[in-house]
Amino acid sequence: MRLLLILILIALVPALEGEVPNVLLILVDDLKPTLGCYGDAHAKTPNLDRLAARGMRFDRAYCNQAVCAPSRFSLLLGSRSSSTGLYGLQSQLREKWPQAVTLPQYFGQHGYRSYSLGKVFHTGHGNEGDPSSFSEPPWKDKVIEYLDPRSTQGGQLTREEALFSNQFLERIKTLPRGMAFEAPEADDEDYADGRVAKEACKRLRNLKPPFFLAVGFVRPHLPFSVPAKYWKMHDPNQLPQPVLEKMPLGAPDIAGKKGGEIAAYEPVPQKPDADMPAELKKQLIHGYYAATSFVDAQIGRVLDELEKTKLAEGTIVVLWGDHGFHLGDHGIWTKHTNYEQANRIPLILVAPGITEPGTCTGQLTESVDVYPTLAELAHLPSPRLPQPMDGISLVPVLKNPKMRLRDHAYHCYPKGAQIGRAIRTERYRLVEWKKPGAPAATAEMELYDYETDPLETNNLAPQCPEIVQELRSILARHPEAKP
Repeated sequence: MRLLLILILIALVPALEGEVPNVLLILVDDLKPTLGCYGDAHAKTPNLDRLAARGMRFDRAYCNQAVCAPSRFSLLLGSRSSSTGLYGLQSQLREKWPQAVTLPQYFGQHGYRSYSLGKVFHTGHGNEGDPSSFSEPPWKDKVIEYLDPRSTQGGQLTREEALFSNQFLERIKTLPRGMAFEAPEADDEDYADGRVAKEACKRLRNLKPPFFLAVGFVRPHLPFSVPAKYWKMHDPNQLPQPVLEKMPLGAPDIAGKKGGEIAAYEPVPQKPDADMPAELKKQLIHGYYAATSFVDAQIGRVLDELEKTKLAEGTIVVLWGDHGFHLGDHGIWTKHTNYEQANRIPLILVAPGITEPGTCTGQLTESVDVYPTLAELAHLPSPRLPQPMDGISLVPVLKNPKMRLRDHAYHCYPKGAQIGRAIRTERYRLVEWKKPGAPAATAEMELYDYETDPLETNNLAPQCPEIVQELRSILARHPEAKP
């Protein structure tokens, strides 16, 4: 009997050690940590809250560049944009890095079937994403979508619809603007994210393990077009309004932003210096929270299906927002800056058997860390790739939330010939603005102390040269940014 028990245990050990997990990677466009699990009392996000209750919430997670395409490249390559030179919405991955091995490709090389639903790579603005990353052609739906003809001046093709579907790119400014929001009485699947959730549920019922399933949702990206019931979940008079609507005192001009993406929508003023009406601000913030509740509901459908199909215990789940979002702070809307609201992201990771339910960590984390972390969790070899690997595996942190592997997070943003390279420590953010390769003395510097000044009211760089010098020595560990 004893010998039989030993033989059984020997037979079981390889199976346990070699268990191959599935991966469900959920990407959400423009999602900042306006979630209940991140302490936002105004959010209505029960599904993301229950996902966080199953695993680990990263409280100091940051994107590597606050714009869609480069941020997604960072996640899916494990490489920062300052390492690859992929800074723009129009950046073509295979032109610069023809031999790059993306995250889904890497899993595909190790026995997985990989799939893309919705918005995973950025498509639009002349970019077609990277279909070769997946085992079959990506399943796509709309990014910009309206149901009410009044939102599109009677059903016309709008500027943003054309941009995101690669139509009439040479004459975008001649097309009409669409509305920044709409709230029709509609079903969830009347909009793209509802259809993406439906397709994801269908795939979960039919996919054979091991699979790598990337599911990309587009709301709360503008326009805030979601069914009326999600608007009704929020009282616009109770939602937080911007406290500081001006740039930090002493901030260099290059650090700011006026207009931009938000001005592509009606009824936002088109002149960059025009004041945003108070009622419009309230509507936009209301729309953002409504759109967040809408996408939460769609993610909930996918999580429910994961449970119904009994795949949950064998599937790693990652929830990742591609970057943050300004809601009027500093007078800025959307993203495209180096400030906290544009760069801090939600990151939730559930690894059955590894993560303790309901845990959180203050480890400073970057999007590039997801690639090597998933590889290690799936028992794959440590990635050795044609592209730079800037990420580190977070598995030690998943096992022990108090573990610290980084003392800062790194991100950047380009403006013309200059690039703002930034590091975020637990207390400070330092931003160095200069042309790549230019002498350090030519740089304009920003320094913010989040312990004493969480709203970034004052650029402390001129008053605190010792701290600037200390943080610049940390920044110097990173290679000079590619032009």
